[in-house]
Amino acid sequence: MTELKNTYSAREVAAMTGLTARQLQWWDARRLFAPHVAPRRTARGGFTERRYTPVDLLELLVLGNLRRQGLTVAQLRTLLDALRQRFGIRLYEAIGGNGPLTLLTDGHDVYARTATGDLFNLLRDPLQPLLEIGTNATLRELSGAARGRKSARHAARRPVKPAKSG
Repeated sequence: MTELKNTYSAREVAAMTGLTARQLQWWDARRLFAPHVAPRRTARGGFTERRYTPVDLLELLVLGNLRRQGLTVAQLRTLLDALRQRFGIRLYEAIGGNGPLTLLTDGHDVYARTATGDLFNLLRDPLQPLLEIGTNATLRELSGAARGRKSARHAARRPVKPAKSG
């Protein structure tokens, strides 16, 4: 088990998430996901290290898992934007089922279920609630499980049956 720290280096985050330090740098440069402490130029002409908080780490674990499932960087940006603009929350607030939303995936799309049971496809139309009619699709709750010895594809996911709405 990893010791909980105030901040983590890009190298530590890469080891725990399966993302590379280069991906983290690229995501920062393109404003997909910025570290809590951005790199700064030093007096000697180098740069300080990017530093990430435990909340950043949790979000990057989820984003890394989604990336490995095949979601594009553009889809990850759409997800983060939808959570911020439509629901006024960050990704970590929807992980673990303790926040205002539960995030679910079928492996292709990401859905948000509200406390009242409304379901939204965050990648296609986050403003329009979905009408669920006897679907057989199995949705899994997104988790921030750290990578272990097995690949992230085998990480434990809790299946969630879609709610019936009439």
